[in-house]
Amino acid sequence: MSPVTATTSPTPSDPSALNAYRTAATAARVLRQLRHDPRTIALLILIPCLMLILLRYVFDASPRTFDNIGASLLGVFPLITMFLVTSIATLRERTSGTLERLLSMPLGKADLIAGYALAFGTLAIVQSALATGLAVWLLGLDVTGSPWLLLLVALLDALLGTALGLFVSAFAASEFQAVQFMPAVIFPQLLLCGLFTPRSDMHPVLEGISDALPMSYAVDGMNEVLHHTDMTATFVRDVLIVAGCTLLVLGLGAVTLRRRTA
Repeated sequence: MSPVTATTSPTPSDPSALNAYRTAATAARVLRQLRHDPRTIALLILIPCLMLILLRYVFDASPRTFDNIGASLLGVFPLITMFLVTSIATLRERTSGTLERLLSMPLGKADLIAGYALAFGTLAIVQSALATGLAVWLLGLDVTGSPWLLLLVALLDALLGTALGLFVSAFAASEFQAVQFMPAVIFPQLLLCGLFTPRSDMHPVLEGISDALPMSYAVDGMNEVLHHTDMTATFVRDVLIVAGCTLLVLGLGAVTLRRRTA
């Protein structure tokens, strides 16, 4: 009598763990959807460039003013557009039932968030490269440091906007509510980031709050490139803080992501 050989079926991968294949497949699906949405692509790619052009000619008689604030806004504009588009796109996935169907498959929340971040991060690279090239080489933005460092901060700002958009989409029940989060999430950072007045000149309470907001370090990083020829320790600190905040918010987005609206 021949012995019976026990066979074991392959163990499926843990859907709660981040998987490179599932993440890449999610990113490819999102990019395919965006390819058929020219309005969203125009918002992501063209609006920051158009805002920079408008800003340049608003200060046509004072090019130095454009130099002083243009670098900072080069990071702010991508952050705002990525926040809007990402929050609305993620919410649309949930309200349409797509998210619930996806999460019923071997696809974890971490895969979904990472896939969205990868897809919108790809667009953020294009967006930041176009805006930086336009500002420096066509609009004459005068920066002391390397334009590549300027591009790095702009890209990190766009990724931060993506992360914030993914995070707040979990708390909105409609696209209108997603847009309403902008005054709560973006506007305070815009007012306290040092764009309008140095943060050291603010009330101590507001200065303390600004120290906890990532956009403050994004603007500080842009200003470091604007005024220094070499990479400074302050610039490295600012970049690491923005990158760390992006990863933290992406992690929070994975934890708070819901299958569908209540």
